[in-house]
Order: sequence, then C-alpha cells, then structure tokens
Amino acid sequence: MQTIININSAINSFVWGPVMLLFIVGVGIYFSIRIKFMQFTKFGAWNKLTIGLLFKGKKAGEGAVTPFQAFCTAMAATAGVGNLVGVSSAILLGGPGAIFWMFIAGVLGMATKYAEIVLAIRFRKRNENGEWVGGPMYYITEGLGPKFRWLAICFSAFGALCAFGIGNMTQINAAVGTMETMLADLNIISAAQSGGYSHLKLILGIVLAICVGLVIVGGFKRIGNAAEILVPFAGLFCIFGSIAAICMKAGQIGPAFVMIIEGAFKPQSAMGGILGYTFMQAIRFGVARGVFTNEAGLGSAPIAHAAADVDHPVKQGMWGCFEVFTDTLVMCLLTAFVILTSGVFTGPNTPLSAAQLISAAFKESFGIFGSVFLTIAVLVFSYCTTLSWSLYGLRCFQFLTRGKGTRAYLVILSLCIVIAAIMQLTLAWDIADTLNGLMAIPNLIALVALSGIVIKLTKEFFSDKTLSAVGKQ
Repeated sequence: MQTIININSAINSFVWGPVMLLFIVGVGIYFSIRIKFMQFTKFGAWNKLTIGLLFKGKKAGEGAVTPFQAFCTAMAATAGVGNLVGVSSAILLGGPGAIFWMFIAGVLGMATKYAEIVLAIRFRKRNENGEWVGGPMYYITEGLGPKFRWLAICFSAFGALCAFGIGNMTQINAAVGTMETMLADLNIISAAQSGGYSHLKLILGIVLAICVGLVIVGGFKRIGNAAEILVPFAGLFCIFGSIAAICMKAGQIGPAFVMIIEGAFKPQSAMGGILGYTFMQAIRFGVARGVFTNEAGLGSAPIAHAAADVDHPVKQGMWGCFEVFTDTLVMCLLTAFVILTSGVFTGPNTPLSAAQLISAAFKESFGIFGSVFLTIAVLVFSYCTTLSWSLYGLRCFQFLTRGKGTRAYLVILSLCIVIAAIMQLTLAWDIADTLNGLMAIPNLIALVALSGIVIKLTKEFFSDKTLSAVGKQ
C-alpha cells in the first residue's frame, strides 16, 4: 500500500506541479491572445449567445440535447465540491492570495474551455444509436489523424478510470460525510456515531446509487433533463446563500479584499505567521484549485458539449466561456469571501481541515442552519457531478471498447457509490486527483496542435457576413 501511495505522490507532484501548471496557464494565455481576449472583447456576444437564449424554448433534434442542457451537464461536473472545499483548500494551502491566482486561472481558462468546445463540435460524430459524441478522443483521432490514436486512448483510459474517483466515489463520500455531520450538529445522531461505518451511511449509499442509476440508464437525454433542473437550482441556491452570508459580515469585505491582494503579491502571507506562505505557493495552489474546479484544459466538459444541437462550433464555445465565468469568477469568489469575512480563517496555523473551514464559515453567519445549507449544496452538487462524470466515463469507456461492455461499466459505477458511502477514501481522493491531472496532458497537446482550426472558425464566425447571425440558433 505504501508503494502505491509513494508512486501516486510522485506522479501527482508532476501533474499538479509547476511544469504542468505553467503548461495549463500557458495554453490559456496562448488562446487568449489568439482569439484577441474574447473573454472581454466579446463579452456582449457570448452573453447574448448564452443567457440571452435561455427563454427561447428551442428543442433539440434527434440524438442531441439543447445547448443549455449541454452546458448544465458540463456545469454539473465543474460546479460541485470543488467550489466549496476546493476553495477553502486553496486558502489553507496557499493563503488568501491564492484566490487572486484562482481568478486569473479562471479568466485564462475561459479561452481554453472555449477552444476545447469548438473542437469538440467541429470533430464530433454520430454513434450507432444516432447520438452526437465527441471530446478530446475524437478531435485527437479525427483532427490529428489515426497515428495519434494512442494519445486518444491515453485520454480515454484516464477518463474512464477518473469517473470512478473524482466523479463518483469522492463526490458521494463527501456528500454522505457532510450529511452525517449535519445530523450530528442537529443532535439527531451523536458525534460518536459519525466518522466510521454505519447503517445510515449504507442506506444513504444505496439510495444515492439507485437515484444515479435511474438517470444514467436513460442516456444523455435523461442526464441533460435532470441537469437542466438541478444545476440552476443548486447554483442559485449556493450563490444567494453565499451573498447572504457575506452581507451579514459586510464590514469585513474590505479587509478580505486587502488580504487577497496583499497575499497574492507578498512573499509572506497577509495573515502573518513564522513560516507564512510563499509567493509561489499562492500561485501554485490558486491555479491548481482553479483548474480543479472549472476543469478548463482537462478535456472533460467537451464530452458533454459535443452533444449540443447547434449549427456552428463557436456558438457552443461561448457556453464554455460562460461556464468558467459562472464557476470560478462568481461561485468560487463568493465562497472565498464567505470564508475570509467570517473570521474563522486565522492564518497558516488555522486548526481546521478544508471541509471544516467552509462549514465553520457558514455556521458563523447562519448558525446551525449553516450546516443544513452546506449539506443541501454538497448533496445536490455531488449528485449532479456523479451524473455528469458517469457520462464522461461511459463515453471514454465506449471509445476504448468500441461500444462493448457498457452495461457492466454502469453497474460497477453504481456499486462504487455504495462502497464510497461507507468507506474512508483518503487514497481514493489522492489517486483521483492524479488521474484528473493526467487527463490534461493529451488534451493540451491536441489543443495546441489544432489551435489553427479554432482560430479559423472564430474568425469565420465573427466575420461581417456571420456577425449579424449572432444569437440566432
């Protein structure tokens, strides 16, 4: 076991280390420059093509989902535990300054995710069931050619395995753990009963496995329908709850902002301490957790967006901009301010885990209801993430096996939910984090190699002839 831990630790230090983070940030800078910082210069256009179309009621064609359903499915995977625990982890490991670099990673990630989705739509294809399928494994093989199929296989293998970890077991484990903590806070169960195996965890695991299974057996259409309802609810619930918590500590907004800016550029943490946090730590953990939560560059979200019923790749790419904007620049920043205005973060020596820190922050504003609020948010987000990652894993598995063994894969995914509910998953979290990072390597290589196509399609769409069509589907 120790050997596995050591191997995973070595690989993880590379895939989430300075070299890979520089690669991820570099790709974001490269695409931002090539598309002329569309995150800002085309702000009105991508808003019009996203939230501006929500109430037009367009139905998807055969084998596809609406652009909004595709967005919700992808958003279900990105907006989750990472928006809550991931942010508190960044603050604990990199200090308040990490939030500034998380913001920068989000801005650059908008360009990266835009490029991923444009390629996913450009190189998608119909499967044997008439459904649109796409993603890095398809734009690698179709865009770079058959000789690079090995790169697509690597991505698919990492994706199929990652669905068990970051997209399944860790999500369910976090949801069940948070629910158990809430029940202990409400004195429904004793604190001594929480933490280990219990019949309650087993029952929750079985219920969640059934709820996930009933949706994923219905395919992308059913997942899209569920995401279209749950994701907006969970997102708005979290956003308004965070705003309310911040407003209750309004006097601390200014000092929190100062902590973030000072911590981002000073070698020593704004909170002080003998050891402190270095300038590089703030950058490293800010960027790493930013990528972890918005998944820009990992190649997962394009799998969902590839099924959108859209007539030009750029139109769906705009949803990628909106996705990262909502996830990182709105939700993650709000979570950070909830923590920093609450006063529960006292510097490098804060004696709390990432999960305990975010829980304590909400309790500081809402009292015991803070635990209820956090449980509802984590439960819904975790469920949605599990649905989306089940789809990602399935698509990757189908690419590897040419469509064989689908039912067995889904059965194993469902069984893992029960296992995750009753076990401690420290190693599973670490391995899942590593696999998540490994997915990015083949995807980033493909993005750079196919960047010319992204630029060509972008220029084509925003030419004088097509600009007047913006907003029409």
